[in-house]
Amino acid sequence: MIGELKIAIQALKMSCLSRLQYRADTILATFAVFFREATGIIVIYLTLLKFDSIHGWNVYEMLFLFSLLFLTYSIIVILYADLRDFSCMIREGRFDLLLLRPRGLLVQLISNNADVIAALGHGTLGILLFVLSAGKVGITWNFSTIIYYLGAVISGVLIQGGIFIIFSAFSFYFVETGSLREIFYWNMRKFAGYPISIFNKWIQSLMIYVVPFAFVNYFPAQFLLRKPDMAEYPTLYIYIAPFVGFFVYLIAYGFWRFSVKRYESTGN
Repeated sequence: MIGELKIAIQALKMSCLSRLQYRADTILATFAVFFREATGIIVIYLTLLKFDSIHGWNVYEMLFLFSLLFLTYSIIVILYADLRDFSCMIREGRFDLLLLRPRGLLVQLISNNADVIAALGHGTLGILLFVLSAGKVGITWNFSTIIYYLGAVISGVLIQGGIFIIFSAFSFYFVETGSLREIFYWNMRKFAGYPISIFNKWIQSLMIYVVPFAFVNYFPAQFLLRKPDMAEYPTLYIYIAPFVGFFVYLIAYGFWRFSVKRYESTGN
């Protein structure tokens, strides 16, 4: 296990360094990703300047919500870039190569590729939003809140990593799962930038119990901010938020182990 971890870390390092060899291209592409994502934030910022708040959340509290979303995703695309696009690997027959290697399949997929550009673009925006908002939302930063925040970030990464693993496992059954991923990950991620209390009960249930993005940023933010709309949900949710990721990841890993046994090469 330790040997595989060392190999995975070394492979990730090599993947990052290989991408950073083209520095000018990397810098330009990173700025492109940053400004693409920042455009949506600017629109929300300008909207809130006019309407003051969204369901009681002011502009800085909204920026804090988004900061968690961008920070966790920047780590996700370092570790799970191949799983994000896994259906292409299945469709093109490239997954067969991994079966020939004497290492765990998930270890290979996690260490095989890193989307450095997306990581830098999203990570820079996430850090910037955190710096702009963390001191203006009334959070008392002490040992317990810092530990909670770090736990929430780790949990958020595991939740999204687990979601990618589950969608990847579905590729063993259906080969092409792009539409499924678009509906249940990317669309839910768009919703997750806002307080889930503004959506109807059906969307809220999806984001809490099916694709649990609410535990990536909304409930961790509620632990730190204690907004009035938290009264609509069990208080327990804000305390279990840093642990939900481990539960989701275990389910995802079990489903992956079960599903990979059903893999049949596409023959490409």
